[in-house]
Amino acid sequence: MQENSRYAVGIDIGTSTIRCVVAHLDGEGGTPTIVGAGSAANSGMRKGVVANLQGPASAIDTALGEAERMSGYQVDNATISINGSHILSVKTDGMIAVGAMDHEINRDDLLRIEDVATVGKIPANREILEVVPHSYRLDGQDNIKQPLGMTGTRLEIRANVVSALAPHLHNLQKSAEMAKVNAHTIVPGVLAGAKAVLKEQQLENGVAVIDMGATTTGVAVYEEGDLQYVGVIAVGGANITNDLAIGLKTDPEVAENIKLTHAVATGHNGNEGVSVKDGDEIHSFSASEIDEIVEARLEEIFEGVENELKKAGRAGKLPSGVVLVGGGANMKKIAEFAKQKLSLAARVGHVSGLGGAVDAVEQPEYAVACGLMLVDAENLGANSGKKTTHSTVKNAKAAKESFKKASDGAKKFLGRFKV
Repeated sequence: MQENSRYAVGIDIGTSTIRCVVAHLDGEGGTPTIVGAGSAANSGMRKGVVANLQGPASAIDTALGEAERMSGYQVDNATISINGSHILSVKTDGMIAVGAMDHEINRDDLLRIEDVATVGKIPANREILEVVPHSYRLDGQDNIKQPLGMTGTRLEIRANVVSALAPHLHNLQKSAEMAKVNAHTIVPGVLAGAKAVLKEQQLENGVAVIDMGATTTGVAVYEEGDLQYVGVIAVGGANITNDLAIGLKTDPEVAENIKLTHAVATGHNGNEGVSVKDGDEIHSFSASEIDEIVEARLEEIFEGVENELKKAGRAGKLPSGVVLVGGGANMKKIAEFAKQKLSLAARVGHVSGLGGAVDAVEQPEYAVACGLMLVDAENLGANSGKKTTHSTVKNAKAAKESFKKASDGAKKFLGRFKV
């Protein structure tokens, strides 16, 4: 690879599988070109949370190694996903005085009002992942989307703050570091999936993304172009596999095969037999029994999704419906099931608009990794001065304070030698 070439990397750290996507970035604002992808079975995590550092670290190393060999890049930095029911979104607000009547709102003002809207309103044991401004109010003028450059004296904000428990976040970073990867940005998996599969019109109209993972199901609601709500349910596709293994009295490996090849979300509407080959053995089961087991667990999952939509105040009120991503979205007729249970339009989301080896990442289980890669590409642009992320802001502020302290100390020291 050329020395001046740039790349963006997304690593989806799932409970059962880790997936990695590497893209080449050509020029300023060019379309990312997929040049590498890899996956590896994961262990050491429970419902999206790290329980053993070594398991995810080893899986990251394996998945990344596969993507590196395919792409020709050596990856040191990446954007990674975080998951689990500890992820919360909270509506908040704040107000600051910005100066005289002719004062123009600048980026420092926006950073200051974000701090006012978050400090003291998010518990100390939580880390802020993202601050999403819904609207600003400037000297009584409502519903301002971007106040930068406007003049006024009093600035107010309404925002959505997404946060995660600090210990879970730090353990995830440690696992990545053990695999020699610097996780410079961490994004909730469902938000990354939304970035990969949603179009601007859907974001405006109102849409929900459902990320159906192995042990968690994430829900993100968007409206008027902004994130309105995030929630994660602690149940997923692996629960269906376990139910089938228990109900059919068979091994989990056979149950997973049945789920992937024979399970139909809306049922077979028949009592025909289903045969599965496992090595030299052939196992036979009743289709109606499979349907009964699968439907019971899907009912639970989508009942949880419905509850999350109710919390967001958008149950049955999303014009663009729901978009399904994640490994669970591969189940046959899952979109039809979602449509029936949620009373909304539903479809399975696929990544589009990317170049290169897109066939390696076109399945819905790669949507999160692709979204993380797109976030990583944006952050590369931010570091070039195009855009500033929340984490970059925090680092810049810390550096500024450190410089000020050093400067004050130097002044005091030099003052001793005045005659």
